[in-house]
Amino acid sequence: MEGVSDASLPPLPSSDRPEAAARLRDALLGASFTADGLLELLGAPAYAALARSETVPALRATRGDTPLETLVRLFLLQQPVPHARVAEVLPVDVCLESGWLTRAGADDLTAAVDVRPYGGPAGEDWFIVSDLGCAVGGAGGIGSRDEGVVLGVGGASMTLAGITVRTPVASALDVGTGSGIQALHAARHATRVTATDVNPRALHITALTLALSGAPAADLREGSLFTPVRGDETYDLIVSNPPFVISPGARLTYRDGGMGGDDLCRTIVQEAGERLNEGGFAQFLANWQHVEGEDWQDRLRSWVPRGCDAWIVQREVQDITQYAELWLRDAGDHRGDRAGYLARYDAWLDEFEARKVRAVGFGWITLRKSGSAAPSVTVEEWPHPVEQPLGETVRAHFDRLDYLRAHDDAALLGARFELAAEVVQEQVGLPGAEDPEHVVLRQNRGMRRATKVDTIGAGFAGVCDGTMSAGRILDAIAQLLGEDPVLLRDRTPAQIRLLVEQGFLEPAG
Repeated sequence: MEGVSDASLPPLPSSDRPEAAARLRDALLGASFTADGLLELLGAPAYAALARSETVPALRATRGDTPLETLVRLFLLQQPVPHARVAEVLPVDVCLESGWLTRAGADDLTAAVDVRPYGGPAGEDWFIVSDLGCAVGGAGGIGSRDEGVVLGVGGASMTLAGITVRTPVASALDVGTGSGIQALHAARHATRVTATDVNPRALHITALTLALSGAPAADLREGSLFTPVRGDETYDLIVSNPPFVISPGARLTYRDGGMGGDDLCRTIVQEAGERLNEGGFAQFLANWQHVEGEDWQDRLRSWVPRGCDAWIVQREVQDITQYAELWLRDAGDHRGDRAGYLARYDAWLDEFEARKVRAVGFGWITLRKSGSAAPSVTVEEWPHPVEQPLGETVRAHFDRLDYLRAHDDAALLGARFELAAEVVQEQVGLPGAEDPEHVVLRQNRGMRRATKVDTIGAGFAGVCDGTMSAGRILDAIAQLLGEDPVLLRDRTPAQIRLLVEQGFLEPAG
């Protein structure tokens, strides 16, 4: 993939030199240029500051001449380093010839790209490549930059990586791959990985990320959304962190989708259904509009393709002024010409007002190809803290949907359940009161949900250890409370379904 860099941007290292990437990787690992190595060198405060794109603490912590300090200054802080000093750490001739390093004056060398150490889920030492100054935690942060630049790993990228279902699959598709982090994760559990991007520079950088991380090469294809997918190709897993920002125009390729409103997110969700194999998952991050006079949940339900179950979680909502300010600052517009900033801000509000948009939501969308004639679509708001990674939690959610779909109320009463691990009970009421006002079941793992239950619900959940059927437990509770067991059996299955659906109870065995 030689020569795929934008003419206005610096040239990239060759992606056709795997031996050069392998030698560079060996040298980086040999100097402990890893996520753990950085934390040990910099210390927690400087490491955290670097993640905020504040470089002074890291510069102060790398004043020595150890190999690791040399690499941090070269690849993360983008400082010129004397040739002789670099030669003590890296195979300089190979790195110059293949384009990983460039000359700066007579005696200094500089990095051609950002290289950020990144710890894989099983302790792998990976490296994410991005354009200079565009790695989160790199020298330049993510401020103003050229349209075609490729960013490194940000919070959104890591969120998507954390929620993705990681069961072994034959094929995975990363739509809008960027720096290649999703393709890198998919390479651990997919036999074949395809990655697409409208920006050829992103495909080049993805190839560098995979090679430098020691991962298998991916099938890289240029084009927008699913356009590069050929004929009847389908996949077991589709992931995408698309350019979801709702903006007037498409000024920044990495961020702005180029379609009106939230049409890009809607399109990628709707078109994913026909590219999924039966039982396959498609998982996205997205923004969506809250339009005056329209239920935002109904808007999202209309996006779900036929034959797919869906779980959509809104994590955050911003009013249109907050939203415009966030992305204007992300692009560095607030640091430039004041009149230009105000004009762009005004244009953003004009766009929202024309569409009657009052707020913008952000969250996760997961589809599972079920082929069911009555698919399950759950749309909810959950702004509370969760425990990543959530991939197993997502997979279990859809397994529970299948279970509930296959069990009517009679079958549910005949089934046995277990209280999920890490669920605790809280009693809420006035101090000194004989009875609590209400009882709360709370999860300490995964989604960390909390739900109110009545006395019967709390008693039922507490007894569920997999040994007795739900019906027998309810009969015992009815006898204890002096209630009619038939009436109790009639009214309780709905509460059992809710506790199973939300993961408080698990089918035994």
